[in-house]
Amino acid sequence: MLSPKEKIIAVFRNNVQGKKEETDAENPCHDGRGGHWLERQMGIAANNHNAPDILGYEMKNDTTSKTSFGDWSPDIAVFKKPKLMTREEFLFVFGKPNPEKDNRYSWSGEPVPKINQFNRFGQMLVIDELLNIHAIYSHSYDLRPDKSTRIPTELQLDDFVLATWSNFKLKKKVEDKFNQKGWFKCLKDKNGFYHEIVFYDPFDYLFFVDLVRRGVVFFDSGMHQGNARPYANWRANNAELEKYVTTRHC
Repeated sequence: MLSPKEKIIAVFRNNVQGKKEETDAENPCHDGRGGHWLERQMGIAANNHNAPDILGYEMKNDTTSKTSFGDWSPDIAVFKKPKLMTREEFLFVFGKPNPEKDNRYSWSGEPVPKINQFNRFGQMLVIDELLNIHAIYSHSYDLRPDKSTRIPTELQLDDFVLATWSNFKLKKKVEDKFNQKGWFKCLKDKNGFYHEIVFYDPFDYLFFVDLVRRGVVFFDSGMHQGNARPYANWRANNAELEKYVTTRHC
């Protein structure tokens, strides 16, 4: 009898290996259309459940440079407290305009906080002793020349918490998906044909937090005006993830 892993490898070899994505019938503006094709080939029904995709394993598609672990919004945030600050106000105060998008404000790119180092917007990610992850703002480290007029007087503080991913809630999201049997990626060759499937060990929240602490996993926000979606992705560079591959199957 085949193990779950062997069954997944068999499905990949029978339905995916040697093929290119067929996405002509998909919405060309939808970034996930290739992933949907792969899900269909692997026999995975589209869903938004926080659970492994197939036989206890989470599946990830081949991507250019980064792999997303999940679109996980903070459970506490200043932009979720309308009496303190609306989402639009947050984007104006703590985000940045994009001249290529009609100066649309977003919390993406340069303003997004990274671990243990303030950016020029005065923002940083920190992990507390309870393993909660916080995005904080410090007025002292905000290098923008207009910070005194842009930041409301009552928020011109240091170590002000903008958003929190609590241990309890983020732990469940991480472990429900990635701490069952493990996870895998279906990889393409340079011509875009699927040729290999690689597996990774399962991991728990402690391992995830350690990756965040070391900057391997990072918060990659894409929140912007004109779209209510949070786009609160947690990602890692593919080159870094190569170090954690346990088995490869062509």
